[in-house]
Amino acid sequence: MRSLPLPLALTARLTPVAVLACAGWALSSGPAAPPASAGHPTAQKTPAGSSAAPSSSTAAKTYTTAPAPCSAVPAGTVKSLVPGAKTAGKEIPSTDTALRRTCSWNALQGYDYRWLDVSFEISESDQGAEKEYEQRVAEKSGGGAVPGLGDSAYSVVNLTTEDGQQTREGVVLVRTANALVVVTYNGSDFENKKAPGTDEINKGAIKAAKSAVAALGAGRD
Repeated sequence: MRSLPLPLALTARLTPVAVLACAGWALSSGPAAPPASAGHPTAQKTPAGSSAAPSSSTAAKTYTTAPAPCSAVPAGTVKSLVPGAKTAGKEIPSTDTALRRTCSWNALQGYDYRWLDVSFEISESDQGAEKEYEQRVAEKSGGGAVPGLGDSAYSVVNLTTEDGQQTREGVVLVRTANALVVVTYNGSDFENKKAPGTDEINKGAIKAAKSAVAALGAGRD
């Protein structure tokens, strides 16, 4: 059975993944403290029996660095989701690997093509990660919550058709404390121009997401 070249639509998918990875993750900073009145310096007093609350810029973060993404998914899972792919994966270059890291696996076995991306993004605070999570969920309608995964999890599957070729893609977003995990899994059959079923893609993306969330412990403070 011969291998076929990837269609332009799937080959072009490499570009936005690389651009997104190189974009990095922008850190937010807490507001600057107001200057003391000129000529009237005063000491800030704390009531007895209480302690000053830490500022947002000094509050401890649950996760300080993004774990190695290419080792976040077990080899057995990679083999089952992306048959024929190198289990080592390929990490996408990032401007700051402490804050954002992405690994990709893709392969064409016979006429069946599969692609898997796993990304970790570390925010400065739980609130920052939650805001980013909510924004991304709002951009992807038609999905639903994934119970028991992280603090919040959402999955959505969409079907696209280009030049008669179907591609089905599943995305799982997970927020755990100040970390965001993003998993993308898609596939196509180039022989019959159909796409894998919704259930197959959705379950595969969730399976990879569960492994990725478990790997977050490597970046725990």
